[in-house]
Parts: sequence; structure tokens; C-alpha cells
Amino acid sequence: MIDKERIKEANQNFAHYLQNGLIKKEKNETAKAMYIKNADLSLNLAEECMNSSLKPYIWIVTISYYSMFYIANAVLLKLGYKTGDKIVHKVTNDALIVLVMDKIKKGLLEEYESAKEDALEIASIKSDEIVASYGLEMDKRSRFQYDMTESIQEQKANTSLKRARQFIFEMKKLLPLFKKQ
Repeated sequence: MIDKERIKEANQNFAHYLQNGLIKKEKNETAKAMYIKNADLSLNLAEECMNSSLKPYIWIVTISYYSMFYIANAVLLKLGYKTGDKIVHKVTNDALIVLVMDKIKKGLLEEYESAKEDALEIASIKSDEIVASYGLEMDKRSRFQYDMTESIQEQKANTSLKRARQFIFEMKKLLPLFKKQ
């Protein structure tokens, strides 16, 4: 769950990023297409690694995270924002909270229309979870330790892959919804 303080922090950071050129208003269809291609390629590679006999868990976590990173940046480009070269992972995370979280919520509300009473609660929780999963994977990738037991590594790799699948699925649903900027 993304709490109100984290949302407030992301909004403040986003304003700072815009002011300092860490994220810019920019259209780039070529980069967007490449991000989508890289997201799909990364997710497929992570799934292949999980199914291989080698079980390179550190790379499954890393590749799963990058599949999320790439699709997130495709969505940001669709909205007309391009991240810069500095602290790009943090910028992407904050931009998702500021620019995308409510759009996921709106899409989910439409999907859950038949369950009107529960839809707002479900959509709020799910949109928070989807965007929060990006931050969780970003943190996990940076702290993944080699001395974990193989079963813990496998569990974390499976979680990463599951989050990446769900994140990419939800992000791709958003791409056609945005008007060209």
C-alpha cells in the first residue's frame, strides 16, 4: 500500500524533477516502442530463466524488475514524459505515483462495474499495490543477497516474476487509453 505521506513525497519530488530536468515533457514514439519491446523481452527472459535448470534467481529478480521499469517508462512516454539519465529509477517510481496510479484506479473501476459497492475499495487497493510493486521490486533488486538459501531466492524470484506479469498487464491496458500528447 502506498500511504498518503509517500504520495505527498512523490508529488514534491516530481515537481523538483521537472524543475531540474530529471523528467521532461517529451514525445518519443521510437523510445516508447523500444521500451515496450524491452519489457516483453525481459519478462519472457525472466520466465525462461525460471523454467531453466540453472535457476539464476538473482537474475530473475533483476530481469523481472527491468521488465516493469521498461513498461513504466513506455507509459510515461505515452503521457508525454521522458525520464533523464540521473536517478532514473527513483524518478520513474515517483512519476508512476503522480501520473499513473489514479489512471489505473479509473480503469479498474470500469472493469469492476458489476460490483459497484466493492469497486472503489478494490480499485484503490489494487492500483496502490500495482504501483507499490514497482518500488518493492526496485528495492529488492538493490538489496538481493547472495547468501540467501536457494528456497528463499526461489520464492523471491517467483514473487518478482508474478509482480512483473501483473504490472506489465495493467500498464499495457493503460497504453491505448491515453490521448496522444
